[in-house]
Amino acid sequence: MTGSSEHGRLPMSRRGFLAGAAAAVGGALGGSTWAGSLLPLVGAPDAPRVVGWNGVLTGPHVQPRVKRIVSLFQSGGPSQIDLFDHKPLLQERNGTELPDSVRQGQRLTGMSGNQSVLPLAGAQFDFERHGECGAWVSELLPNTARMVDKLCFIRSMHTEAINHDPAITFFTTGSQIAGRPSLGAWLSHGLGSLNPDLPDFCVLVTKNKGGQPLYARLWGAGFLPSSHQGVQLRAGADPVLFLSDPAGVSRALRRSSLDALDRLHELQLQRTGDPEIETRRVHAELAWRMQRSIPEVTDLSDEPDETFRLYGEDARDPGTYAANCLLARRLLERDVRFVQLFHKGWDQHGDLPNGLRVQCRETDRASAALVLDLERRGLLDDTLVVWGGEFGRTNYSQGPLSATDYGRDHHPRCFTMWMAGAGVKPGFTYGETDAFGYNIVADPVHVHDLNATLLHLLGIDHERLVFKYQGRHFRITDVHGEVVRAVLA
Repeated sequence: MTGSSEHGRLPMSRRGFLAGAAAAVGGALGGSTWAGSLLPLVGAPDAPRVVGWNGVLTGPHVQPRVKRIVSLFQSGGPSQIDLFDHKPLLQERNGTELPDSVRQGQRLTGMSGNQSVLPLAGAQFDFERHGECGAWVSELLPNTARMVDKLCFIRSMHTEAINHDPAITFFTTGSQIAGRPSLGAWLSHGLGSLNPDLPDFCVLVTKNKGGQPLYARLWGAGFLPSSHQGVQLRAGADPVLFLSDPAGVSRALRRSSLDALDRLHELQLQRTGDPEIETRRVHAELAWRMQRSIPEVTDLSDEPDETFRLYGEDARDPGTYAANCLLARRLLERDVRFVQLFHKGWDQHGDLPNGLRVQCRETDRASAALVLDLERRGLLDDTLVVWGGEFGRTNYSQGPLSATDYGRDHHPRCFTMWMAGAGVKPGFTYGETDAFGYNIVADPVHVHDLNATLLHLLGIDHERLVFKYQGRHFRITDVHGEVVRAVLA
């Protein structure tokens, strides 16, 4: 619609009217459109702001133990039975049928549900106890084994999804249905930035890895302002897409262009009240600062040779898991709030002995190196490292079982994760599975429980970091979840 109104202004579109009304209501409630979403549960918008709390939360709900989190997400479902959850009974009964009394009618995937038999498969790798805590670890993870006294194992994780896409979506967003904000986006929204020159939430994906696909929505903002979505750093000349100015565009010209664009955004924001305009302004300014900060943080030339002896020579090759672990340390020491690594390839439905060796060879040394590197720099005192995948693997073989080969199907009923660093008990194992490694018999930990615990360590009550969308208050833990206090230091 065009033309002039009697007041000399352009008539407002339906979208503009609704956006303006939303802005007015938000401003009346909390001083900004987005802050108003938290007003009913967080408190007065004029509460004194605690230093370092720059998001919609003005201060902690509980005493924070953690300042930053790095998630080492092993996409595909690592086999807990072959890595951490030692089950001698499976060796004793190798090749015999999974008892009905153990399965208890639980669902199977279509990949093994049509098998005439479900033969139990013992791990074909040696296990030993390590450290003062005596944790069992497979021979495939020698570097992890040497640091078990720094780790907090949870052997009783369980989830709701049995296939990869909904399972990894559930783990990263708290819902099996795509479209919800990711954990990193929630943290960016609630806590804000510790370093204005870098994103609050950075994502690193191992290059050249086959396996289940990963999608940008796994680190997306969902219905939160898009400024909170994760920023993926890639291997190559430009770690962030379009980071470099085009040929012939000087730094001064770029700055003047951004200033002009900002003035136009300000006029449009006043006219429509659309909060996404403010998001675009924030993104533009962050991108400007990232043109200096990202090349600096991704340049490993200042790292001594000793660093590469620790992480492995693969760390010199950008985009490898080892290089991403080293880059994660550099981001964390520059106070990026949440760093999430994704490493694909853990989906061993067949040829597990060979496939699992490759995965462990690619990840074991660097995962341990990151923990040790953070510790020696004093960063482990306020940083939490979380290692794990979206579910575990079955105790029976998918497909033929032989003396040298077997596979395992998806198993959401029980699996193992570990954490290290601030706020959790070192050298501690929580939870227990049955002798067959099929069901949890003590201290189950749901995905929502884990996320509630992570937020608690950051100082957040998971029931109070909410966002009202389509008439409902949403949160990362949906409608349940309990802090796992037994693992807290």
